[in-house]
Amino acid sequence: MGRKVTKAVFPVAGLGTRFLPATKSIPKEIMTLVDRPLIQYAIDEARAAGIKEFIFVTSRGKGALEDYFDHAPELETSLRKRGKDELLDTLKNTNMESGAIAYIRQHKALGLGHAVWCARRLISPNEPFAVILPDDVIAAETPCLQQMVEAYDKLGGSMVAAMEVPPAQASAYGVLDVRDDMGSIVSVNGMVEKPKPDAAPSNLAVIGRYILAPKVLNNLNRLKSGAGGEIQLTDAIAAEIAEGRDVFGYRFRGQRFDCGSKAGFLQATVAFGLAREELQDEFLDYLKQMVTLQKAAQ
Repeated sequence: MGRKVTKAVFPVAGLGTRFLPATKSIPKEIMTLVDRPLIQYAIDEARAAGIKEFIFVTSRGKGALEDYFDHAPELETSLRKRGKDELLDTLKNTNMESGAIAYIRQHKALGLGHAVWCARRLISPNEPFAVILPDDVIAAETPCLQQMVEAYDKLGGSMVAAMEVPPAQASAYGVLDVRDDMGSIVSVNGMVEKPKPDAAPSNLAVIGRYILAPKVLNNLNRLKSGAGGEIQLTDAIAAEIAEGRDVFGYRFRGQRFDCGSKAGFLQATVAFGLAREELQDEFLDYLKQMVTLQKAAQ
């Protein structure tokens, strides 16, 4: 199929108001899940999928996010002198080569579609690209975007990550109108952004991983504001279907955590903490004690 996907857009301009007061001074994307910032999980997933160029759509107050991916010569020298080779290796994963990252400012919070549109000049007219929302952290044996790239290589078109949600929760998502369900892949008639529970066309919700045909950027150029007065990415993807091009939903293998919410962040902390060999025994014992105490208190 066409060109390889080597660029990814990371929309990180949000204010993170649900995590105030923490986000008064630090970007939400560098809040830590166990010992790694949310953005590091997204970057690692992108690298595993073959992404070579990283485009961050930022806003004011995100300087710490930009600094995170820079080299830290004093820290590295200090660790080297003290023989902390393991920590030096950990730091290597956070460093980006010069020119691998571009930062674009989104001056007005006009939605996800607008954030992606802000990156248009860095993506060529015949180049598919990925979009990763760092709030959606996915625990998976094969990273989610890598699963999608492998499917995309066979199918082309545009592709969105999808998962089943209870009907009552559908109004919080973009929801797929399924044409043909082929198991892990579904072909799509349309997409509805934040439908009323009784109007959702399916229970397959779109979550924060996309592989998009370059025409989606043209569609964003033409869009007026949609649901909630924002420029919706789902509308631009739906326009692909209207023009006869393929859009697929991909049921990924893995567990998604909504780290844009406090409850989701706490759930992810427990899951990722228990997945760490050096933490799991002590942490699991503690959780068992807490559950026993809670039951006793009731």
